[in-house]
Amino acid sequence: MEPIVITYGVYILLSVFLTVWVARTLHKNGRVFLVEVFNGDEALADSVNHLLVVGFYLINLGYVSLALKIGDEIANAQAGIEALSWKIGMVMLVLGGMHFFNLIIFQRIHRKPRFFRKNQPMESVVQ
Repeated sequence: MEPIVITYGVYILLSVFLTVWVARTLHKNGRVFLVEVFNGDEALADSVNHLLVVGFYLINLGYVSLALKIGDEIANAQAGIEALSWKIGMVMLVLGGMHFFNLIIFQRIHRKPRFFRKNQPMESVVQ
């Protein structure tokens, strides 16, 4: 098998593994935060959490697919590892960027005054 095909295969496997691992971690650990942001509305928090995971998969796996092509010739194992490290590094940067983007959005939602958030009793707003 040619080195380029092996490099492509390893790139796809590692990228999908990293994307699934990050998505599961964010889904599991983000639930508590989302429940608090949505004032205890667990159904809404779970729904938003699921939609975020779907969007996360679509964006990251779409990027992995678009970034598949390696422009250089892979003549040996060293060139394959170097190309692979560049590709996987970019995937990790995109995953990290998506994570911080989500954190910024939720931090802004959380800082909204309570009377703009769902299911907040008016008595607590008046106090």
